Amino acid sequence: MRSAVWWRRRFRPCGSSSIKAPPLRRALIGHEIATAFERGWGTLQNGELLRAVEAAGFEAIITTDQNLRYQQKLQDRRLAILVLLTTDWRLIRQHTESVVVAVGGLAPGTYVELPFTPQERTSA
Repeated sequence: MRSAVWWRRRFRPCGSSSIKAPPLRRALIGHEIATAFERGWGTLQNGELLRAVEAAGFEAIITTDQNLRYQQKLQDRRLAILVLLTTDWRLIRQHTESVVVAVGGLAPGTYVELPFTPQERTSA
């Protein structure tokens, strides 16, 4: 996968309505990362957004929309879809490497759900 778009459907930074660059951008080295907002797709709904992402040449979409597979016909898509099963940035940051590995393993047309479990903190 050379490129991915971050679909910011449910994320809202605390205390701010502005959309910021995804925290995973730095971790996904070698990938073109863009938010739906950055591309001017902030008002597009599920199917429209997926069509726009594919038409723009993106190979994958990363989302937290767990209902996507029930709302859209995904079988005929070239787009790989990675669904993060949390909207908690703290938890996603704890598992950044898992996201990087998952993105690296995506193939055209695949749908992958990535679960997250809190990591226990160790005391020094």
